[in-house]
Amino acid sequence: MGELLSLGEARSLRQALRRDGKTLVFTNGHFDLLHVGHLDYLEQARTLGDALFVGLNGDASTRRLKGEGRPLVPEGQRARLLAALAPVSAVIIFDADTAAELILALKPEIYAKGGDYAEKPLPERAAVEAYGGRVELLEFQSGLSTTRLIEKIRKLP
Repeated sequence: MGELLSLGEARSLRQALRRDGKTLVFTNGHFDLLHVGHLDYLEQARTLGDALFVGLNGDASTRRLKGEGRPLVPEGQRARLLAALAPVSAVIIFDADTAAELILALKPEIYAKGGDYAEKPLPERAAVEAYGGRVELLEFQSGLSTTRLIEKIRKLP
């Protein structure tokens, strides 16, 4: 089971992983209304290294990026759910619009994102490449998204 960490705690754990010669994989997202697509994605990411840190967009950044009414689930609850998943080593809540600063602070060997980013700009790519990290795009699972779940719920009688 993973832990909810402050940035300082995450840096300390990162240093320990580096000392032990372990590979850190990092990913980030909103993870609002957790679903099996999220789990599949996190399982794929975890296979790329020894530990998986997840940057979780906090409530303020989720509201800015996803719009009014989001997130549906508060950041503390989303963080606890993520940390309880087997592939996740640690969760760090952040409130910036991108995870670039968090990535630069932790310098993971691998930055994993969903394959949907093959079709659109990845804001964190420059940060990862600046220190020699590697970006891995994971298999995209069409049709599995929080937005689709919300649409389905809205159509219920």
